[in-house]
Amino acid sequence: MTILQTDRLLLREFTPDDASFMLELLTSPPWLRFIGDRGVRTIDDARQYIQNGPMKSYTDFGFGGYLVQLKAGHQPIGLCGLFRRETLPDIDLGFAFIPGYEGKGYGYEVASALLNYAQNQLHLARITAFCDPANQASIRLIEKLGLRFEKPIQFNGKVSSMYSVNLSGRSV
Repeated sequence: MTILQTDRLLLREFTPDDASFMLELLTSPPWLRFIGDRGVRTIDDARQYIQNGPMKSYTDFGFGGYLVQLKAGHQPIGLCGLFRRETLPDIDLGFAFIPGYEGKGYGYEVASALLNYAQNQLHLARITAFCDPANQASIRLIEKLGLRFEKPIQFNGKVSSMYSVNLSGRSV
């Protein structure tokens, strides 16, 4: 199901048929360096990851991680989504793109549309994002989206920088 579209991109729910793309994303060097190893090594692992992660989140919360595709040709290029984490009080914005699709404005395009969706469709009041302090490209994108540094946090066994934005009263 398509969640939203921008000038160049589609954002849709993951299905088990997206396992080969998910495997490529989760084993890409930037994912492993900045996000972490999820133990996904095979297509079957990726299929399980989709079913137990994004698809479960759609059912449990009404949102989750979504597949980012180019409108022209429907080529999958990344993930962008809203995540409910047990250890965090707020909904988290996350994104990642396969190598070759960073630095083209896709992240800002899809993440800003998703923030508008979170505000206007889901009626969320506050969004957080966190990232590895060494991931300067993600920090620039997070700040461009209007999130501001809040504090360092411990997540998945390492220190991350947490950013936040209050959506209520935010102009779209």
